[in-house]
Amino acid sequence: MEAKRVVVTGMGVITPLGHTLEDYWRNLLAGKNGIGKITLFDTTQYDTKIAGEISDFDPTQYIDRKEARRMDRFTHFAAVAAQKAVEDSGINFDLVDRDRFGVIVSSGIGGMNIYERECQVLLERGPNRVSPFLIPMLITDIAPGYISIQHNLRGPNYSTVSACASAAHAIGEAFNHIRYGRSIGFLAGGCEAPITKMGVAGFNAMKALSTHNEEPEKACRPFDLKRDGFVMGEGGAVLLLEELEHAKARHAKIYAEIVGVGYTADAYHITAPVPGGDGAVRAMKQAMKDGNIEPTAVDYINAHGTSTPHNDKTETEAIKKTFGEHAYKIAVSSTKSMIGHLLGASGAAEAVASILTINHNEIHPTINYEVPDPECDLFYVPNKPIKRKVDVVLSNSFGFGGHNVTLAFGRYNH
Repeated sequence: MEAKRVVVTGMGVITPLGHTLEDYWRNLLAGKNGIGKITLFDTTQYDTKIAGEISDFDPTQYIDRKEARRMDRFTHFAAVAAQKAVEDSGINFDLVDRDRFGVIVSSGIGGMNIYERECQVLLERGPNRVSPFLIPMLITDIAPGYISIQHNLRGPNYSTVSACASAAHAIGEAFNHIRYGRSIGFLAGGCEAPITKMGVAGFNAMKALSTHNEEPEKACRPFDLKRDGFVMGEGGAVLLLEELEHAKARHAKIYAEIVGVGYTADAYHITAPVPGGDGAVRAMKQAMKDGNIEPTAVDYINAHGTSTPHNDKTETEAIKKTFGEHAYKIAVSSTKSMIGHLLGASGAAEAVASILTINHNEIHPTINYEVPDPECDLFYVPNKPIKRKVDVVLSNSFGFGGHNVTLAFGRYNH
């Protein structure tokens, strides 16, 4: 059977740089910082006191108040981002075969807020006082479960959990379901709400987070020589994907086409990338082979770009191994430099940025790039956006456990 073409017809975001596509994109291009002091809990005893928090967020604008109380913050982000993607797409689900429309929305961690809260209840008041909603609020797959209920979508419904590659895996899986004819459409993406006492303490114990607390706006500095760790963020992003003919039949606007995907494993270490970036190399090559893309056709790479010493060096090495001399002609930038690392949601938030890059022929910067690192010597679009024709984008996502995903997006041609 001939593979179907898969297009993006709707997008929704909740990020530290805005709750709408327009705000998100405008602030990315402006190089605006979304990192600040943590307000969600008292950080007095913590080495890290900064993160990319969502401000002015009221889930009850989209979700029934009673339902919202029975959902963890990560599910709020998922449900609202999905609703925004549906609205953006203009789709009428009453005219769609709901049995063939699915939801794959992922989180790397799930309901940390409710878990911490109810652990405290257990310790202080005993097991009989633990909330009956603990488990359904905690589990990662409740996010796509809720979205399917919200929109009565009865197709495949699950989460892909692969740490910071979770949302990219979700989008890739939805792409595969549609192109092989098993479904006609999906809501796919990721959500995360990890800015909690336990979340920050855990990453601090690993020495993974930046401690550049005095200047939060400069803490996340991917590829810069003075980078000292990633900055945690929170939020959600969801894409509405459709089989091309289905989208055309309803006269949908088409943002871009998903043309390929690469999945690999480092098989090396639980947290560190394999030296030389072999897993990332194979993921990028797989995505290009899958999409029938010549390496010289790639215009832009939305990097994983975490601002950690090992990741940025390794990703740079991987790009050079994959593209040779062409690596120096590709624009590379890190969305995380402005919104922080959204963990399981990052792949979706960065996919949105990648798609908007194709739409606007403008590439957002990597901010806080001040001191070049001799081992990171590519063009990282430092501090200011550039205008450039962009037809093909690779979006990289790499997760603890050695999970690597590259998504390939292309300009839609009739």
